[in-house]
Amino acid sequence: MLAFANAKINLGLHITEKRTDGYHNLETVFYPVKLYDVVELSDAEETHCVIAGVQVPGKLEDNICLKAYHLLGKDFELPPQQITLLKNIPVGAGLGGGSADAAFVIKLLNDKFKLGLNSAAMQDYARQLGADCAFFIENKPVYAFGKGDEFSELQLDLSAYCLVLVKPDVHVSTAEAYAGVKPSMPGRSLKDLIHLPLEDWRLHVQNDFERSVFSKYPGIGQIKNSLYESGAVYAAMSGSGSCVFGIFENKVRLPELEKENRIFYNV
Repeated sequence: MLAFANAKINLGLHITEKRTDGYHNLETVFYPVKLYDVVELSDAEETHCVIAGVQVPGKLEDNICLKAYHLLGKDFELPPQQITLLKNIPVGAGLGGGSADAAFVIKLLNDKFKLGLNSAAMQDYARQLGADCAFFIENKPVYAFGKGDEFSELQLDLSAYCLVLVKPDVHVSTAEAYAGVKPSMPGRSLKDLIHLPLEDWRLHVQNDFERSVFSKYPGIGQIKNSLYESGAVYAAMSGSGSCVFGIFENKVRLPELEKENRIFYNV
């Protein structure tokens, strides 16, 4: 039994305050994109994970897909499974690939073993694995707040546009990104700004991580500039990672950016 676990982008991101538990409150808009990992469950003598494709850092036994299995295993008797992950979504890119993989494991386990979990229950499990993990349960555009794991439905459709993702050979850790941000309440919430005409987003919709990340890694900032120079209506860094996306009115090719970056077109 397999599923295609898609990535997401952040349409704007504000870090609003430091929490007493050490985390940060934020607001952002999660939007699913058509870039996929493949996750498969198959019966096995003992539970383990097999990964192919893009290299995933860390110990195999600590993979978030196994964490998702063991999390549900605390409450349900699950037979041993081989979790096979074909990794295509770049790691450390701000695209939520690991969170998506874990969320889809939860959904696969629920379906395969008829656990009877509704979306809300699966989201509760997913929240224990990562701030954006719960988004991938329903997997539709949302305004996210709190730690990024509370959602408000959002009517947003970018299917008429061409989305391009550019991933440089740079890894920006979440801790590194947060270290350069000073939390502050925005003058106007993204929940309102996202309803502005797309051509106005460039002036009003921002990612708070960009200033410090671009300062340390100017090449990432140059990618954003290049996307605008190539005709993007809106461009931004996604989340706290190094991937930059551009939204274009028509299909494009970016041969100059292809030379040193991994590029995904029409996602």
